[in-house]
Amino acid sequence: MADDKKRDPKRDTKRDEEPKKISFKWRLFVWCFNLVLVATVGIVFYVGIIYFQMPSLDAILNETREPAIVFLDEGGSEIRSSNKIMGTPVSVETLPPHVWQSIVAIEDKRFFAHGPFDTRAMFRAVILNIIRGHFAVGGSSITQQTAKNIFLSRDKKISRKVQELILSYWLENRFDKNQILDLYMNRVSLVGGMRGIDAASRAMFGRAATELSVAQAAQIAAMLKAPTTYSPYRNPQKNINRARVILQEMVRQGYIDITTARAAASELAPAAGTPDTNLYRYWTDFVTDELKSRVGIMDSDVFVHTTLNTKLQNKITRVMPDHTGAYQGAVVAMARDGAIRAMVGGTDYQVSQFNRATARRQPGSAFKPIVYLVALENGMTPESMVNDSPFAIGDYNPKNYNEKYYGDITLATAFAKSVNSVPLKLTAQYGLDSVLNMAGRLGVGGKLRREFSTVLGASEMTLLDLTNVYAVIWNDGMSVHPYAITRVTDSRGNVIYERNPSDTFQILSPDTIGYMTELLADVIQPNGTGHRAAASNVIGGKTGTSNDNRDAWFVGATDKFIIGVWVGNDDFTPMSSKITGGTIPAEIFHDIVK
Repeated sequence: MADDKKRDPKRDTKRDEEPKKISFKWRLFVWCFNLVLVATVGIVFYVGIIYFQMPSLDAILNETREPAIVFLDEGGSEIRSSNKIMGTPVSVETLPPHVWQSIVAIEDKRFFAHGPFDTRAMFRAVILNIIRGHFAVGGSSITQQTAKNIFLSRDKKISRKVQELILSYWLENRFDKNQILDLYMNRVSLVGGMRGIDAASRAMFGRAATELSVAQAAQIAAMLKAPTTYSPYRNPQKNINRARVILQEMVRQGYIDITTARAAASELAPAAGTPDTNLYRYWTDFVTDELKSRVGIMDSDVFVHTTLNTKLQNKITRVMPDHTGAYQGAVVAMARDGAIRAMVGGTDYQVSQFNRATARRQPGSAFKPIVYLVALENGMTPESMVNDSPFAIGDYNPKNYNEKYYGDITLATAFAKSVNSVPLKLTAQYGLDSVLNMAGRLGVGGKLRREFSTVLGASEMTLLDLTNVYAVIWNDGMSVHPYAITRVTDSRGNVIYERNPSDTFQILSPDTIGYMTELLADVIQPNGTGHRAAASNVIGGKTGTSNDNRDAWFVGATDKFIIGVWVGNDDFTPMSSKITGGTIPAEIFHDIVK
């Protein structure tokens, strides 16, 4: 009791109110815990935002694109493709093992052993980059590279790296290793903006990826690190040196033996340049228009089997610029049944995509055979006598090209010298309508003007149409319908369209054709206007020159082809007065067929 009395109530109250002291360690722990919690929430929130900003994974895996059009020549060889951004799909199962092994050996040797990331490779890359003081080594797995190649931009942002990590996990959970490797091989960009090792194989070596040798596989794998740096076109030696490293790695990892590696190393060589597909651009543009009219809207890749003779096309492309100089030119070659075997619409597609083979120009004297056919059908022969002298119809009073008149001559001589008065006199005799009707029978009458200047070639037509007129003549007078496509198939070989040849019919009688081919043969004789086109395999031809030398033409034939040539200026300005159908066009024709 005495002790209780001695207590101080105020002191007891202060003691109760005095807080307990919290240790520094506990405070530090709580602070770190809260910091980690906030950081975790922040990271989760940040990752969540990035996740919802990601593209649709399924949509990109099954990406939609404009259907590719693959153009094939008459022998079935690919000449060019349009909208084709990928090669033929390949897989681990369809490729020779050394193809995918070369990729794994150099890009991710532990690919089949690790998960989405190779932590060893990443740690090693970090250490080496710190030691060297700059980013020199990468540690990305094939899975990470696949995510980067397929889904992501090249921006070096943290958000893109986070997306890469997310996608890598997603890929590893959805696909097995072989499927991921398939995705990588089919989507990686190596050559000319196209994707996939098959595209690279076809561009570099002219063969499918399924046909690659060990050496060629190594050269393609060499490009994966940096396609530009190790390009077999820009830096062939760097490409070869890295390919040697890949062969060494393949030996070290047990994919091939040392003998195979040495043999492959001896085969390493700079890749051949890609063919200049611009040689075929006028042709493929023309074929595309026909394709749309035959097939309509395409919702899948198609293979277009065309009538093109690649050898002839290449020769025309080489020959024409040697003669045209500052002028433009065009050439069409056709088989007797109407199959278009070559088409060159200008001297340089990269400079001008305008196809002059389908442009309307004045044919000049190249139209005259239509008039002579009327005369031959009405009983005249090459030996029939005609008179070459000044002649006018109303106000129309054209002169001969050289302003020289020959008086009484045979029809054959008038044709060979391409005089102007005789076709006009024949038209006056048999009627303008008969000439226009003949043009209609030959397929060119629809857009001709009903005037006498048409007789001398003043009404415009295309080189393709004019060549077709002569094809009828050299097809024994049977109808001819030009065509460029024989068949269209899808990627599985199913036929979408196949040409069904229409029935031919006789347009001109055998006698008329016999006389006309005789007249055309005289043109290339020494005294004919087309003598410069003469060659051992040439059976005839006809020159044409429009007013003021704005257009110069030659259409001739061999035993295989009917070939039309045009030379002029796009803006219709006159050429030199020395240029006629018997000069540059005839010379181009000669050099093509000799």
